[in-house]
Amino acid sequence: MLKPRFATIIHSLQDRRDLPTKRLNFAVAGTILAATTAIAGVTGTALTSSAVHSSTHEAQQEAGSLTYGLDVSNYQPHYDWNASPAQFGIIKATEGTSFRDASFARHWRELGKKGIARGAYHYGHPGNDPIAEAEHFLSVVDSQPGKPGDLLVLDLETTDGKSVAEVNAWAKAWLAHVKAKTGIIPMLYSGWNFANTYGKGLAEYPLWVAHYSKSKGTVTPPADWKSWAIHQYSDSPIDQNVSALTPDQLRDLGRPAT
Repeated sequence: MLKPRFATIIHSLQDRRDLPTKRLNFAVAGTILAATTAIAGVTGTALTSSAVHSSTHEAQQEAGSLTYGLDVSNYQPHYDWNASPAQFGIIKATEGTSFRDASFARHWRELGKKGIARGAYHYGHPGNDPIAEAEHFLSVVDSQPGKPGDLLVLDLETTDGKSVAEVNAWAKAWLAHVKAKTGIIPMLYSGWNFANTYGKGLAEYPLWVAHYSKSKGTVTPPADWKSWAIHQYSDSPIDQNVSALTPDQLRDLGRPAT
């Protein structure tokens, strides 16, 4: 999911035991892709895209009745949504109080054209003011055309050195503010162990849980959750997810119709 800056990745590694850090993998992958593109131009991008789509198509077939989806960020700036088998896509918009994902607008626009369920996520830093981070996220999302069904997500997987109680209170403040401002009940993304430790009292918010050692769709909900909305089961060759919900049911969790 999120692909934070290098310092954040190192800190996250210290905080998480269950979430294999795809951030380093994608940082390396992003560097390789950039070098490949520089050498091979459009052809290199097309070949990379083709390989990803082939692999994800196979994963979609294996998922059976589960709804298959992907999440991306600026580490996959040219991902071809038009050729993708994904039935939903969630993309990084912001991080902290100032970072804007450079590929957000393009991904958002392409998902809108494709017409599948879409969402935007914010990578949270509990060391900052939660309302400031929420406002930053909403300003970036609102800068793009919205439509009914758009999902909003808080990506929470680092503590910034804060206690369990502080991280939990931070998450509650961020989620409540976004809900109050938009009328959307935001989703929470986190690794299983992190959610189990810091997610008490957050069960009113749909859970997107990362657990790579569980087969797609077989993860049990952590903490107070009775169910999960999305299971991220792999980060190879791209972040892959399944939902127990249909695309329309996912949209029901998003922006209300006007």
